[in-house]
Amino acid sequence: MASRANHRFLLRSALLCAAALLCSGTAGVGAAEGQPSNPIPASNFPIASDARLAGDAKQTRFVLDLDKPIQFRAFTLADPYRVVMDIPQVDFRLPAEAGTTGRGLIQAFRYGLVMPGGSRIVFDLTGPARIAKSYVLDAANGQPPRLVLELEQVDRTGFVQSLAAESRPELRPALSVAADPVVAMKTAVPEPAAAAPAADSRPVVVIDPGHGGVDNGTQAGGENEKDLVLGFGLALRDRIEKAGKYRVVMTREDDTFIPLADRVTIARNQSAALFVSIHADALPPGEGDAQGATIYTLSDKASDAEAERLAETENRADAIGGVKLTEEPTEVADILIDLVRRETRTFSNRFARQLMSEMKTSVRMHKHPLKSAGFKVLKGPDVPSVLVELGYASNKDDLEHMKSENWRARTVGSMAQAIDVFFAKRVAKAGPTN
Repeated sequence: MASRANHRFLLRSALLCAAALLCSGTAGVGAAEGQPSNPIPASNFPIASDARLAGDAKQTRFVLDLDKPIQFRAFTLADPYRVVMDIPQVDFRLPAEAGTTGRGLIQAFRYGLVMPGGSRIVFDLTGPARIAKSYVLDAANGQPPRLVLELEQVDRTGFVQSLAAESRPELRPALSVAADPVVAMKTAVPEPAAAAPAADSRPVVVIDPGHGGVDNGTQAGGENEKDLVLGFGLALRDRIEKAGKYRVVMTREDDTFIPLADRVTIARNQSAALFVSIHADALPPGEGDAQGATIYTLSDKASDAEAERLAETENRADAIGGVKLTEEPTEVADILIDLVRRETRTFSNRFARQLMSEMKTSVRMHKHPLKSAGFKVLKGPDVPSVLVELGYASNKDDLEHMKSENWRARTVGSMAQAIDVFFAKRVAKAGPTN
């Protein structure tokens, strides 16, 4: 326990150092004078009011309009080709369609919060490109301050050579989080909620609202998946905490990006007895219609083509968020090896069946409500885990349900009941020391 506490202390120190470096200008490429050392009040966050692309397939420019100059750090990643731009926390007030269509070398871009005090813009590229120029322009001639990124087409060899050494596909060494405070800011595991006192023997339930920050998840009807599932997750937390039987830990409580492996690590560090990941599916245009809630468990082989499609989509979250491509640390490798642990899968499947039994009495379920696939977020070897798709945001009725307080209350109630029954059976079968 002492070593774990020391590890968390070091991570926290690294994060603070990284944030200080970003604000002081020693880690940024751009420059801004007079950044305050104290946290910036929410009302004083820089405002991004517009973004636009110009150029062609050989040279492409991205321009972000701001109300004040900011500092930033930009770098490229391979496989898939991306450019990541880390900036201080920004109040994004961009048009709703911003980033959904591309131009030239930029296929699309995403933006959002990745940690308190830090935002990120991730550019999906159409092919290999290098950062030719990146700079901040002060307000002049009636134009606001602007953040500018200029990209230039290169071949694969030139792209790889432009990468930082630790990011090159042929190298990819394992990174020490404490070695580079800027890397630590982007990759360190988010500090989980404070551990409960030793005397608190209640089972720990981890609720994992999917996506967040730069990763919007599915988008339909003017709604982002990350917002729908966060609202649901917080309502489920409140319902469970009110009963007082379990200690609840959230992987995120706000619009923050959390890498998939970190979500698993949070559950393992908290010795969770149950992990529930909340999502909302959507069928791609032209692939028909579907509706109803679905419950997924982990398996090496997907139960059907739709489950395989969904797992591939969800597992891309780290690429969307711009997580650096490094070798997986030993802990994650151990997770992959331990996936076959029969007891954990048995408990996961048992809870999934119980959850389906409770939910079908109050909400519409998919015609095949129990499925399985290789979801990264379910790969905790010793934590029973399920992923719940509340419905299809691409279906008008399902989307209206997910936005409805009445529907949410019914669904939260059925989930809370399933959790009660699950733990009651575990205690009855294994005794109170399980």
